[in-house]
This record gives sequence, structure tokens and C-alpha cells, in this order.
Amino acid sequence: MRPPTRIASHPPNPYDELALLAPPEPDWADGDDHPQTVGDDDPLGLGLGPGIRNGDAEISDGADDADDWKPPNHRGRSRLAAAPVVLKLAVTGLVCASLLLACDRFAVLYAQDKAEEKLQQSLGLAAAPEVEIHGFPFLTQVAGRRLDEVEVSVPDVAADRVSLAEVRATAKDIRVVGSLPSSVQGAVIGSVDGDVLLSFDDLGRELGASQARFTKDGDSQVRVAGSLPVAGTEVRVQALAHIRRDGDQAVSTTVDHMRLDIPGLVTYRPGRDRAHSGLRLHPDAAARISREGAHIKALLAVPAVVDRLGVPKEWVERALRSEKDLNELTGSPRFVQRLMKLNLVDVVMDHPWLLEKAGIDPELIGALLNLRPPELSEQLSLSFRLPRTPGDLRLRGITVEREGIRADLAGTGLTFGKLASGKK
Repeated sequence: MRPPTRIASHPPNPYDELALLAPPEPDWADGDDHPQTVGDDDPLGLGLGPGIRNGDAEISDGADDADDWKPPNHRGRSRLAAAPVVLKLAVTGLVCASLLLACDRFAVLYAQDKAEEKLQQSLGLAAAPEVEIHGFPFLTQVAGRRLDEVEVSVPDVAADRVSLAEVRATAKDIRVVGSLPSSVQGAVIGSVDGDVLLSFDDLGRELGASQARFTKDGDSQVRVAGSLPVAGTEVRVQALAHIRRDGDQAVSTTVDHMRLDIPGLVTYRPGRDRAHSGLRLHPDAAARISREGAHIKALLAVPAVVDRLGVPKEWVERALRSEKDLNELTGSPRFVQRLMKLNLVDVVMDHPWLLEKAGIDPELIGALLNLRPPELSEQLSLSFRLPRTPGDLRLRGITVEREGIRADLAGTGLTFGKLASGKK
């Protein structure tokens, strides 16, 4: 009869349950062939009992095995538990550093947004500037209320009668008044270096010149080409603008070599230099007038014209009496060249009817002559002045580049926010 099964507190041994299901062992009779009688302590008949050692290991009885049995751990040991302590510390440090870096960058972005708002309000800008704060870590700068370096880019800044396409500046040693990054009241900038750009693309529409085009012509010159409406006619304009620094706050322009063309008719160069200024016929107009008898006779009938043409008076008298002599006089290329060199300004003023006799609209020429050099220069001027800023901000070198006029900036002691308005 089998002994009663022990009830253990731990899970039962599945092998014991299987043993209960096995068929009963046969009852062997006494004889030579029956197996050797085995005891409970040696069920296999191997002569092994409790306490028998095999080497250094001790074989326990079945009851103890049943008590000590535990379900097998198929997952094995935890990988994290098996990792070295140094690796755990390294991973923990990396996670903490990542969190600190994320907090630092978030604080930078927040402070940049606040700085952009303050600059726009302080300078009265139409568009918000772009602010980029340098230096790492930022939180240590916050604690000291002093920023190492800040880059600022401001688009479309009004500068007198034109607009600056871009103002860029790098500020260093900025002392912040208030609590960063949320409660900034103002700032004091130790030093500023930067530049401003007056774009050629913006000048045409801002100066009021129709279809004006500005191109670089040397390091300090700008060539201007475009058109102006005069008495209902588009007049081509060409000029040369000389750029220079006017003190520490402004850039001034001197416009010369101005030329206004009515295509196929006349060319007008305003100015006091009689050798290069004046109103002269276009080659096409001079050739046309020389071929038309009535028009050329009207010109030759004026003594002032004859004197300036440099043609002997006797030749002119014969030409006025004879068509043959007139054709011989006016048909030569040399006469057309003389006619092109004729300055019609004084002639037109003394003989206003002469233009109509020569087939030229006198109202158009009158409107053209009324364009005074100062007025034209003002329309084509590229001068500008820096906007007022609290502090010492100055212009340094001026250069003409392919995209426009660039001026270098330098400044110290600039203030922004409530400090700029005198508040604390």
C-alpha cells in the first residue's frame, strides 16, 4: 500500500502525478529468476541508499526532491540585471544629459521669440526680425543674465526715402535686464558688427523711376538706365551715380553723366558744360532733315544755326537759291555730322518756331528742357540714412556689389526695450 501523498505549500511535482497513474507492479513469486528485491530506499536495485555520495555530490531522497522542486525558469536571467554597473551608470547619465540638452534648447527657442518681439516693438519694425542666440549651455547664461553672442537679421527697414532690404548684426556681450527667458525688460549691448544692404531690385519702384535698372559700375559707382514719361512720351534715361559715406549715419549720391534720349529724334544732356551738354539731333533725325528740303531750309534761314554749323555763308546763300547746290551741301556725310553736333538749346529758345519747321514737336522738347538736373538727380539718388537707434551705431565702409549697395556697421552701448525709452 502506497504512503499518503504529502501536501506541500509549493506547486506539486508533475512526475509524482505521473507515478500515480502508472499500473501496479507485478507480485513476483519466490524463485531464482525473479528480480532482486529492492527497498524503498533503493528502488532501482543499484545498492544506492540515502546519504550515498557520488564524488562530491550527495544524492537526496525522493521526498526531499519533491519538497525542493520549483518550476523551471524558461526566460533566463534579466539582461539588465546582468549588465555591469558602469554601463548602467553610463546609460543613466546619457538620459539625464539628453533631458538637460532638450531643456536648454527649449529655453533658447523661447528666449529668441521674446527677443524678436522686444526688438520689433523697440525699433518700430514692420516685420519681425530673426534672432539667433549662440553659446552653450544657455541656462548658465540665463543664470548670469549675460549672453555671449546674438545674431540679428532684420528685413525691410525704412531708411529715409528708400528701404534697406536687409540689416544684419552680430551683438556680443549682451547684459540682460529682467529674468530670462520670460520676463526680459531690455538689454545693453557691448559691441555690434554688421552690415546693411540697399538692394538694386527695390530701388526702381521706390525712386519713382519707371522701369529703372541699377547695375554695378566699379566699387563706388552705380549705372542707372531706365525711362521717364515726358509729355506723354517715354524718354530713356542714363546716368552714373557716385556713392560715398556722408558722416557716420548716411550714404549720399552724386549723379552725373546724365543723358535723356527721345529715340530717333533728339538727345538731351543737362548741365553747364556746353561741350558735353545740350540738345542735339539723333543721327536718324539729322539724316531725315537733311533730305527734306523744307526742313533744312528752315534751319539754314537762321543765322545762328549757320554760324554754329561752320558752313561758309556763301555756300548757304547758294543752297537757298538752288536746289542743286542745296543737295550738294546737305547730301554729304560731313554735313549730317555737323548737323548732329549742333546744340539746339539756344536756337530753340531764340526761335521757338524752328522746331515745328524742322518737323519736331515743340511741346515735347519744351518739357524735356524743363527737366532740371537737380530734379533728375533727386529722382535717381540712392542716398539713405540709418534709422535712429538708442546708442552709438555708425557706418563704416561703403561698397557697391552686384546685388546692391552694402554698408558696414559698428556700434557700442546700444540699448533696447524699456532701457531705450528711459524706463526701468
